[in-house]
Amino acid sequence: MIRIFRHYISTAYLGLMLVEWLVFYLAMHWGAAVRFLYTSSWYSRGDMIMSSLVFSAVFTLCCSFLGLYRKTLDKEEYNLLERINYSFAVAIFTLVFIYYIIPDLMLARSVLISALAFSFVGMLLTRYLFYRFVNLEKLKRRVLVIGCGQRASALDVVNSTYVYRGFDIVGYVAMEDEPVYAANVILVDENLTLADVVARENVDEVVIAVDDRRKKLPVDELLDIKMSGIPVMDLQTFYEREQRLVYLETLSPSWLVFSDGFVNDGLRPIVKRSFDVVASVFLLSVSWWLMLLTALAIYLESGFGAPVLYRQTRVGYRNKPFKVIKFRSMRLDAERNGAQFASATDDRVTKVGKVIRKFRIDELPQLFNVFKGEMSFVGPRPERPEFVEGFVKTIPYYKERHRVKPGITGWAQLCYPYGASEHDTWQKLQYDLYYVKNYSLFLDLTIMLSTVEVVLWGRGAR
Repeated sequence: MIRIFRHYISTAYLGLMLVEWLVFYLAMHWGAAVRFLYTSSWYSRGDMIMSSLVFSAVFTLCCSFLGLYRKTLDKEEYNLLERINYSFAVAIFTLVFIYYIIPDLMLARSVLISALAFSFVGMLLTRYLFYRFVNLEKLKRRVLVIGCGQRASALDVVNSTYVYRGFDIVGYVAMEDEPVYAANVILVDENLTLADVVARENVDEVVIAVDDRRKKLPVDELLDIKMSGIPVMDLQTFYEREQRLVYLETLSPSWLVFSDGFVNDGLRPIVKRSFDVVASVFLLSVSWWLMLLTALAIYLESGFGAPVLYRQTRVGYRNKPFKVIKFRSMRLDAERNGAQFASATDDRVTKVGKVIRKFRIDELPQLFNVFKGEMSFVGPRPERPEFVEGFVKTIPYYKERHRVKPGITGWAQLCYPYGASEHDTWQKLQYDLYYVKNYSLFLDLTIMLSTVEVVLWGRGAR
Protein backbone atom coordinates (compact mmCIF):
# COMPACT_ATOMS: atom_id res chain seq x y z
CA MET A 1 0.00 0.00 0.00
CA ILE A 2 1.03 3.56 -0.65
CA ARG A 3 -0.73 6.71 0.45
CA ILE A 4 -1.34 9.59 -1.95
CA PHE A 5 -2.83 12.72 -0.36
CA ARG A 6 -3.85 10.48 2.59
CA HIS A 7 -5.83 8.11 0.32
CA TYR A 8 -4.63 4.52 0.32
CA ILE A 9 -3.71 3.03 -3.07
CA SER A 10 -2.94 -0.64 -3.71
CA THR A 11 0.59 -0.94 -5.11
CA ALA A 12 -0.39 -4.23 -6.77
CA TYR A 13 -3.19 -2.61 -8.76
CA LEU A 14 -1.10 0.50 -9.40
CA GLY A 15 1.56 -1.74 -10.90
CA LEU A 16 -1.09 -3.55 -12.94
CA MET A 17 -2.34 -0.22 -14.29
CA LEU A 18 1.16 0.82 -15.35
CA VAL A 19 1.79 -2.53 -17.06
CA GLU A 20 -1.50 -2.34 -18.95
CA TRP A 21 -0.79 1.26 -19.92
CA LEU A 22 2.44 -0.02 -21.47
CA VAL A 23 0.51 -2.78 -23.27
CA PHE A 24 -1.90 -0.20 -24.74
CA TYR A 25 1.01 2.06 -25.72
CA LEU A 26 2.89 -0.74 -27.47
CA ALA A 27 -0.31 -2.06 -29.10
CA MET A 28 -0.43 1.00 -31.34
CA HIS A 29 3.18 0.43 -32.42
CA TRP A 30 2.49 -3.27 -33.00
CA GLY A 31 -0.60 -2.39 -35.03
CA ALA A 32 1.46 -0.07 -37.22
CA ALA A 33 4.15 -2.71 -37.60
CA VAL A 34 1.58 -5.22 -38.89
CA ARG A 35 -0.02 -2.68 -41.25
CA PHE A 36 3.30 -1.58 -42.74
CA LEU A 37 4.99 -4.97 -42.67
CA TYR A 38 5.78 -4.89 -46.39
CA THR A 39 5.62 -1.15 -47.11
CA SER A 40 7.08 2.02 -45.68
CA SER A 41 5.15 3.66 -42.88
CA TRP A 42 3.18 6.81 -43.60
CA TYR A 43 3.80 8.15 -40.11
CA SER A 44 6.79 9.75 -38.46
CA ARG A 45 8.16 8.65 -35.11
CA GLY A 46 6.59 11.72 -33.50
CA ASP A 47 3.17 10.86 -34.97
CA MET A 48 3.37 7.34 -33.58
CA ILE A 49 4.43 8.48 -30.11
CA MET A 50 1.65 11.07 -29.84
CA SER A 51 -1.04 8.71 -31.14
CA SER A 52 0.18 5.92 -28.85
CA LEU A 53 0.12 8.23 -25.81
CA VAL A 54 -3.46 9.31 -26.52
CA PHE A 55 -4.55 5.72 -27.20
CA SER A 56 -2.97 4.34 -24.03
CA ALA A 57 -4.22 7.19 -21.84
CA VAL A 58 -7.83 6.80 -23.05
CA PHE A 59 -7.88 3.02 -22.61
CA THR A 60 -6.22 3.15 -19.17
CA LEU A 61 -8.67 5.77 -17.94
CA CYS A 62 -11.67 3.85 -19.28
CA CYS A 63 -10.48 0.66 -17.56
CA SER A 64 -10.16 2.68 -14.38
CA PHE A 65 -13.70 4.06 -14.88
CA LEU A 66 -15.05 0.50 -14.98
CA GLY A 67 -13.38 -0.50 -11.70
CA LEU A 68 -10.70 -2.73 -13.20
CA TYR A 69 -8.07 -1.26 -10.85
CA ARG A 70 -10.26 -1.24 -7.75
CA LYS A 71 -8.80 -3.36 -4.94
CA THR A 72 -12.14 -3.78 -3.16
CA LEU A 73 -13.70 -5.57 -6.12
CA ASP A 74 -15.62 -8.58 -4.82
CA LYS A 75 -15.62 -11.91 -6.64
CA GLU A 76 -19.39 -11.68 -7.13
CA GLU A 77 -19.18 -8.36 -8.99
CA TYR A 78 -15.94 -9.00 -10.85
CA ASN A 79 -17.22 -10.06 -14.35
CA LEU A 80 -13.82 -9.48 -15.98
CA LEU A 81 -14.80 -9.98 -19.62
CA GLU A 82 -17.92 -7.85 -19.24
CA ARG A 83 -15.97 -5.03 -17.63
CA ILE A 84 -13.25 -5.19 -20.29
CA ASN A 85 -15.87 -5.12 -23.07
CA TYR A 86 -17.57 -2.12 -21.49
CA SER A 87 -14.25 -0.31 -21.02
CA PHE A 88 -13.23 -0.95 -24.65
CA ALA A 89 -16.61 0.27 -25.90
CA VAL A 90 -16.32 3.50 -23.88
CA ALA A 91 -12.70 3.93 -24.98
CA ILE A 92 -13.55 3.51 -28.67
CA PHE A 93 -16.37 6.05 -28.38
CA THR A 94 -13.99 8.47 -26.62
CA LEU A 95 -11.30 7.99 -29.28
CA VAL A 96 -13.80 8.69 -32.06
CA PHE A 97 -14.75 11.93 -30.32
CA ILE A 98 -11.08 12.92 -29.88
CA TYR A 99 -10.29 12.10 -33.51
CA TYR A 100 -13.27 14.21 -34.60
CA ILE A 101 -11.94 17.17 -32.61
CA ILE A 102 -8.26 16.61 -33.50
CA PRO A 103 -8.10 14.73 -36.85
CA ASP A 104 -4.29 14.79 -36.93
CA LEU A 105 -4.18 12.24 -34.10
CA MET A 106 -6.05 9.60 -36.11
CA LEU A 107 -4.10 6.83 -37.81
CA ALA A 108 -5.29 4.43 -40.50
CA ARG A 109 -8.27 2.26 -39.56
CA SER A 110 -6.24 -0.88 -40.18
CA VAL A 111 -3.70 0.32 -37.61
CA LEU A 112 -6.43 1.04 -35.06
CA ILE A 113 -8.13 -2.32 -35.60
CA SER A 114 -4.82 -4.14 -35.12
CA ALA A 115 -4.07 -2.03 -32.04
CA LEU A 116 -7.46 -2.94 -30.56
CA ALA A 117 -6.81 -6.64 -31.14
CA PHE A 118 -3.35 -6.45 -29.58
CA SER A 119 -4.77 -4.46 -26.65
CA PHE A 120 -7.53 -6.98 -25.96
CA VAL A 121 -5.25 -10.02 -26.14
CA GLY A 122 -2.50 -8.24 -24.22
CA MET A 123 -4.88 -7.21 -21.46
CA LEU A 124 -6.29 -10.73 -21.08
CA LEU A 125 -2.75 -12.15 -20.88
CA THR A 126 -1.70 -9.50 -18.35
CA ARG A 127 -4.76 -10.20 -16.19
CA TYR A 128 -4.14 -13.95 -16.33
CA LEU A 129 -0.55 -13.54 -15.15
CA PHE A 130 -1.58 -10.97 -12.51
CA TYR A 131 -4.21 -13.18 -10.88
CA ARG A 132 -2.03 -16.25 -11.37
CA PHE A 133 0.86 -14.87 -9.32
CA VAL A 134 -0.38 -11.92 -7.22
CA ASN A 135 -2.06 -14.17 -4.63
CA LEU A 136 0.97 -16.38 -4.11
CA GLU A 137 1.60 -16.79 -0.40
CA LYS A 138 5.13 -15.41 -0.57
CA LEU A 139 3.86 -12.13 -2.02
CA LYS A 140 1.32 -11.46 0.76
CA ARG A 141 2.02 -9.55 3.94
CA ARG A 142 2.13 -11.85 6.95
CA VAL A 143 0.10 -10.34 9.79
CA LEU A 144 0.22 -11.33 13.46
CA VAL A 145 -2.85 -10.30 15.48
CA ILE A 146 -2.59 -9.48 19.20
CA GLY A 147 -5.88 -10.74 20.63
CA CYS A 148 -8.17 -13.68 19.94
CA GLY A 149 -11.61 -12.24 20.77
CA GLN A 150 -14.48 -11.20 18.53
CA ARG A 151 -12.73 -8.18 17.01
CA ALA A 152 -9.65 -10.22 16.23
CA SER A 153 -11.60 -13.09 14.67
CA ALA A 154 -13.49 -10.62 12.44
CA LEU A 155 -10.22 -9.76 10.68
CA ASP A 156 -10.18 -13.19 9.06
CA VAL A 157 -12.85 -12.10 6.57
CA VAL A 158 -11.67 -8.53 5.95
CA ASN A 159 -10.32 -9.36 2.50
CA SER A 160 -11.60 -12.90 1.99
CA THR A 161 -14.12 -11.88 -0.69
CA TYR A 162 -11.70 -9.73 -2.71
CA VAL A 163 -10.19 -10.89 -5.98
CA TYR A 164 -6.79 -9.77 -4.69
CA ARG A 165 -6.02 -10.53 -1.05
CA GLY A 166 -3.08 -8.52 0.19
CA PHE A 167 -2.36 -10.23 3.52
CA ASP A 168 -2.56 -13.48 5.45
CA ILE A 169 -3.06 -13.80 9.20
CA VAL A 170 -0.41 -16.16 10.57
CA GLY A 171 -1.92 -16.41 14.04
CA TYR A 172 -3.66 -14.79 17.00
CA VAL A 173 -1.79 -14.15 20.23
CA ALA A 174 -4.04 -14.88 23.22
CA MET A 175 -4.27 -12.30 25.97
CA GLU A 176 -4.82 -13.16 29.60
CA ASP A 177 -8.47 -14.01 30.46
CA GLU A 178 -9.66 -13.12 26.95
CA PRO A 179 -12.44 -15.30 25.45
CA VAL A 180 -11.23 -17.23 22.39
CA TYR A 181 -13.17 -16.74 19.16
CA ALA A 182 -10.32 -17.11 16.67
CA ALA A 183 -8.59 -20.17 15.28
CA ASN A 184 -4.83 -20.72 15.23
CA VAL A 185 -4.31 -19.21 18.69
CA ILE A 186 -0.72 -18.76 19.84
CA LEU A 187 0.15 -18.80 23.55
CA VAL A 188 3.20 -16.81 24.62
CA ASP A 189 5.11 -17.40 27.85
CA GLU A 190 8.67 -17.39 29.16
CA ASN A 191 9.55 -20.19 26.73
CA LEU A 192 7.98 -18.51 23.67
CA THR A 193 8.08 -14.71 23.60
CA LEU A 194 6.29 -12.40 21.23
CA ALA A 195 9.59 -11.66 19.49
CA ASP A 196 10.11 -15.40 19.01
CA VAL A 197 6.70 -15.70 17.34
CA VAL A 198 7.46 -12.77 15.03
CA ALA A 199 10.76 -14.35 13.98
CA ARG A 200 9.37 -17.88 13.63
CA GLU A 201 6.38 -16.85 11.52
CA ASN A 202 8.36 -14.31 9.47
CA VAL A 203 5.82 -11.61 10.42
CA ASP A 204 5.62 -8.43 8.33
CA GLU A 205 3.36 -6.44 10.69
CA VAL A 206 1.52 -6.69 14.00
CA VAL A 207 -2.08 -5.57 14.59
CA ILE A 208 -3.51 -4.84 18.05
CA ALA A 209 -7.08 -6.20 18.12
CA VAL A 210 -8.03 -6.90 21.73
CA ASP A 211 -11.69 -6.60 22.73
CA ASP A 212 -10.89 -4.79 25.98
CA ARG A 213 -8.16 -2.17 25.64
CA ARG A 214 -8.00 -1.88 29.42
CA LYS A 215 -6.20 -5.21 29.52
CA LYS A 216 -2.46 -4.94 29.92
CA LEU A 217 -0.60 -5.16 26.63
CA PRO A 218 2.98 -6.46 26.30
CA VAL A 219 4.19 -2.92 25.69
CA ASP A 220 7.91 -3.63 26.16
CA GLU A 221 7.84 -6.49 23.68
CA LEU A 222 5.77 -4.49 21.20
CA LEU A 223 8.22 -1.60 21.49
CA ASP A 224 11.13 -3.96 20.84
CA ILE A 225 9.35 -5.34 17.75
CA LYS A 226 8.56 -1.83 16.53
CA MET A 227 12.15 -0.67 16.96
CA SER A 228 13.31 -3.75 15.07
CA GLY A 229 11.52 -2.50 11.97
CA ILE A 230 8.23 -4.44 12.17
CA PRO A 231 5.19 -2.10 11.87
CA VAL A 232 2.77 -2.21 14.82
CA MET A 233 -0.65 -0.65 14.30
CA ASP A 234 -4.00 -0.40 15.99
CA LEU A 235 -7.14 -2.01 14.63
CA GLN A 236 -8.66 1.28 13.51
CA THR A 237 -5.70 2.18 11.30
CA PHE A 238 -5.60 -1.35 9.89
CA TYR A 239 -9.25 -1.14 8.79
CA GLU A 240 -8.70 2.32 7.33
CA ARG A 241 -5.85 1.05 5.19
CA GLU A 242 -7.35 -2.27 4.11
CA GLN A 243 -11.00 -1.29 3.58
CA ARG A 244 -10.82 2.51 3.22
CA LEU A 245 -13.28 3.18 6.01
CA VAL A 246 -13.38 4.41 9.60
CA TYR A 247 -14.35 1.37 11.66
CA LEU A 248 -17.17 2.43 13.98
CA GLU A 249 -17.01 -0.63 16.25
CA THR A 250 -13.71 0.50 17.77
CA LEU A 251 -13.85 4.23 17.09
CA SER A 252 -13.00 6.46 20.04
CA PRO A 253 -12.77 10.25 20.45
CA SER A 254 -9.03 9.95 21.24
CA TRP A 255 -8.33 8.26 17.89
CA LEU A 256 -10.17 11.04 16.08
CA VAL A 257 -8.26 13.69 18.00
CA PHE A 258 -4.78 12.27 17.46
CA SER A 259 -5.12 10.77 13.97
CA ASP A 260 -4.13 12.71 10.89
CA GLY A 261 -6.70 14.18 8.51
CA PHE A 262 -9.86 16.24 9.04
CA VAL A 263 -8.04 19.20 7.46
CA ASN A 264 -10.33 21.88 6.04
CA ASP A 265 -8.24 25.02 5.89
CA GLY A 266 -5.87 26.87 3.58
CA LEU A 267 -6.62 26.54 -0.12
CA ARG A 268 -8.65 23.32 0.15
CA PRO A 269 -12.11 24.98 0.36
CA ILE A 270 -11.20 27.47 -2.37
CA VAL A 271 -9.91 24.78 -4.75
CA LYS A 272 -12.92 22.55 -4.08
CA ARG A 273 -15.41 25.39 -4.60
CA SER A 274 -13.67 26.57 -7.79
CA PHE A 275 -13.73 23.05 -9.17
CA ASP A 276 -17.45 22.71 -8.33
CA VAL A 277 -18.36 25.94 -10.12
CA VAL A 278 -16.37 25.19 -13.27
CA ALA A 279 -17.52 21.56 -13.45
CA SER A 280 -21.21 22.38 -12.82
CA VAL A 281 -21.24 25.05 -15.53
CA PHE A 282 -19.57 22.67 -17.97
CA LEU A 283 -21.90 19.75 -17.24
CA LEU A 284 -25.00 21.94 -17.40
CA SER A 285 -23.87 23.17 -20.82
CA VAL A 286 -23.44 19.63 -22.20
CA SER A 287 -26.37 17.89 -20.50
CA TRP A 288 -29.16 20.41 -21.13
CA TRP A 289 -30.55 18.31 -24.01
CA LEU A 290 -30.74 15.19 -21.82
CA MET A 291 -32.50 17.17 -19.10
CA LEU A 292 -34.95 18.51 -21.70
CA LEU A 293 -35.72 14.98 -22.96
CA THR A 294 -36.17 13.77 -19.38
CA ALA A 295 -38.62 16.57 -18.61
CA LEU A 296 -40.57 15.74 -21.78
CA ALA A 297 -40.70 12.02 -20.85
CA ILE A 298 -42.06 12.85 -17.38
CA TYR A 299 -44.69 15.13 -18.92
CA LEU A 300 -45.79 12.45 -21.37
CA GLU A 301 -46.15 9.85 -18.63
CA SER A 302 -47.73 11.97 -15.89
CA GLY A 303 -49.45 14.69 -17.88
CA PHE A 304 -48.44 18.29 -18.57
CA GLY A 305 -49.99 19.50 -15.33
CA ALA A 306 -47.72 17.34 -13.15
CA PRO A 307 -44.47 18.78 -11.77
CA VAL A 308 -41.22 17.67 -13.42
CA LEU A 309 -38.88 18.62 -10.61
CA TYR A 310 -39.01 17.40 -7.04
CA ARG A 311 -37.76 19.62 -4.22
CA GLN A 312 -37.09 18.12 -0.83
CA THR A 313 -35.51 19.42 2.38
CA ARG A 314 -32.17 17.81 3.19
CA VAL A 315 -29.52 18.41 5.85
CA GLY A 316 -26.41 20.07 4.46
CA TYR A 317 -23.10 21.53 5.54
CA ARG A 318 -22.90 22.09 9.31
CA ASN A 319 -26.49 20.82 9.71
CA LYS A 320 -27.96 23.67 7.64
CA PRO A 321 -31.12 22.57 5.77
CA PHE A 322 -31.54 23.23 2.05
CA LYS A 323 -33.82 22.20 -0.80
CA VAL A 324 -32.35 19.50 -3.03
CA ILE A 325 -33.59 19.48 -6.65
CA LYS A 326 -34.18 16.25 -8.58
CA PHE A 327 -36.26 15.03 -11.46
CA ARG A 328 -39.46 13.53 -10.10
CA SER A 329 -39.20 9.75 -10.33
CA MET A 330 -42.13 8.76 -8.06
CA ARG A 331 -45.87 9.16 -8.14
CA LEU A 332 -47.31 12.41 -6.82
CA ASP A 333 -48.79 10.62 -3.78
CA ALA A 334 -45.55 8.74 -2.99
CA GLU A 335 -45.33 10.07 0.56
CA ARG A 336 -48.91 10.20 1.63
CA ASN A 337 -47.93 7.94 4.55
CA GLY A 338 -44.89 10.00 5.53
CA ALA A 339 -41.15 9.82 4.85
CA GLN A 340 -39.74 6.38 4.12
CA PHE A 341 -36.71 4.75 2.51
CA ALA A 342 -36.92 3.59 -1.09
CA SER A 343 -36.86 -0.19 -1.47
CA ALA A 344 -35.49 -2.48 -4.19
CA THR A 345 -38.99 -3.11 -5.60
CA ASP A 346 -40.61 0.22 -4.75
CA ASP A 347 -44.01 0.43 -6.48
CA ARG A 348 -44.04 4.20 -6.00
CA VAL A 349 -41.44 4.64 -8.77
CA THR A 350 -42.83 5.52 -12.20
CA LYS A 351 -41.77 3.83 -15.46
CA VAL A 352 -39.67 6.84 -16.44
CA GLY A 353 -38.40 7.02 -12.88
CA LYS A 354 -36.96 3.49 -13.07
CA VAL A 355 -34.87 4.45 -16.10
CA ILE A 356 -33.60 7.80 -14.85
CA ARG A 357 -32.79 6.34 -11.43
CA LYS A 358 -30.84 3.45 -12.93
CA PHE A 359 -28.58 5.80 -14.88
CA ARG A 360 -28.61 8.60 -12.27
CA ILE A 361 -30.29 11.03 -14.67
CA ASP A 362 -32.65 12.10 -11.88
CA GLU A 363 -29.62 13.62 -10.11
CA LEU A 364 -28.77 16.08 -12.91
CA PRO A 365 -30.81 19.03 -11.52
CA GLN A 366 -28.59 18.87 -8.44
CA LEU A 367 -25.97 20.61 -10.60
CA PHE A 368 -27.89 23.78 -9.73
CA ASN A 369 -27.44 22.98 -6.02
CA VAL A 370 -23.71 22.60 -6.69
CA PHE A 371 -23.53 25.88 -8.59
CA LYS A 372 -25.34 27.69 -5.76
CA GLY A 373 -22.89 26.28 -3.21
CA GLU A 374 -25.40 24.18 -1.27
CA MET A 375 -23.75 20.97 -2.42
CA SER A 376 -20.47 19.76 -3.85
CA PHE A 377 -19.87 17.23 -6.59
CA VAL A 378 -18.33 14.81 -4.12
CA GLY A 379 -19.38 14.33 -0.50
CA PRO A 380 -21.74 12.35 1.73
CA ARG A 381 -25.23 12.07 0.28
CA PRO A 382 -27.59 14.59 1.96
CA GLU A 383 -30.22 12.94 4.15
CA ARG A 384 -33.68 14.03 5.19
CA PRO A 385 -34.09 15.80 8.55
CA GLU A 386 -36.61 13.18 9.70
CA PHE A 387 -34.01 10.44 9.32
CA VAL A 388 -31.04 12.50 10.56
CA GLU A 389 -32.78 13.24 13.85
CA GLY A 390 -33.08 9.53 14.58
CA PHE A 391 -29.64 8.55 13.28
CA VAL A 392 -27.88 11.12 15.48
CA LYS A 393 -29.42 9.43 18.54
CA THR A 394 -28.68 5.83 17.57
CA ILE A 395 -25.49 5.92 15.45
CA PRO A 396 -22.30 7.29 17.03
CA TYR A 397 -20.52 10.14 15.22
CA TYR A 398 -23.28 10.42 12.64
CA LYS A 399 -23.36 14.21 12.83
CA GLU A 400 -19.66 14.35 11.84
CA ARG A 401 -20.57 13.58 8.23
CA HIS A 402 -21.94 17.13 8.00
CA ARG A 403 -18.45 18.60 8.44
CA VAL A 404 -18.22 18.81 4.63
CA LYS A 405 -20.75 19.75 1.99
CA PRO A 406 -23.02 16.93 0.80
CA GLY A 407 -22.37 15.63 -2.70
CA ILE A 408 -24.05 14.22 -5.79
CA THR A 409 -21.72 11.25 -5.57
CA GLY A 410 -19.48 10.06 -2.78
CA TRP A 411 -17.10 7.47 -1.41
CA ALA A 412 -19.91 5.56 0.30
CA GLN A 413 -21.87 5.33 -2.97
CA LEU A 414 -18.86 3.68 -4.63
CA CYS A 415 -18.08 1.26 -1.81
CA TYR A 416 -21.50 0.26 -0.51
CA PRO A 417 -24.86 -0.45 -2.21
CA TYR A 418 -27.95 1.67 -1.67
CA GLY A 419 -28.87 1.91 2.00
CA ALA A 420 -32.47 1.34 3.02
CA SER A 421 -32.15 0.67 6.75
CA GLU A 422 -30.35 1.86 9.86
CA HIS A 423 -27.84 -0.97 9.44
CA ASP A 424 -27.01 0.23 5.92
CA THR A 425 -26.71 3.79 7.20
CA TRP A 426 -24.25 2.59 9.87
CA GLN A 427 -22.15 0.84 7.21
CA LYS A 428 -22.18 3.79 4.82
CA LEU A 429 -21.24 6.20 7.61
CA GLN A 430 -17.92 4.38 7.94
CA TYR A 431 -17.09 5.29 4.34
CA ASP A 432 -18.42 8.84 4.75
CA LEU A 433 -16.14 9.37 7.75
CA TYR A 434 -13.19 8.08 5.71
CA TYR A 435 -13.97 10.74 3.10
CA VAL A 436 -14.39 13.50 5.70
CA LYS A 437 -11.07 12.49 7.25
CA ASN A 438 -9.05 12.17 4.04
CA TYR A 439 -10.78 14.28 1.42
CA SER A 440 -8.66 16.05 -1.19
CA LEU A 441 -8.98 17.07 -4.83
CA PHE A 442 -7.19 13.82 -5.74
CA LEU A 443 -9.79 11.73 -3.88
CA ASP A 444 -12.61 13.81 -5.40
CA LEU A 445 -11.30 13.16 -8.91
CA THR A 446 -10.89 9.46 -8.13
CA ILE A 447 -14.49 9.24 -6.95
CA MET A 448 -15.87 11.18 -9.92
CA LEU A 449 -14.04 8.97 -12.41
CA SER A 450 -15.19 5.82 -10.63
CA THR A 451 -18.81 7.01 -10.68
CA VAL A 452 -18.91 5.88 -14.33
CA GLU A 453 -18.80 2.32 -13.01
CA VAL A 454 -21.79 2.99 -10.74
CA VAL A 455 -23.82 4.45 -13.63
CA LEU A 456 -23.03 1.69 -16.15
CA TRP A 457 -23.49 -1.12 -13.63
CA GLY A 458 -26.52 0.45 -11.96
CA ARG A 459 -25.03 -0.28 -8.52
CA GLY A 460 -27.06 1.17 -5.68
CA ALA A 461 -29.78 2.61 -7.90
CA ARG A 462 -33.26 2.73 -6.32
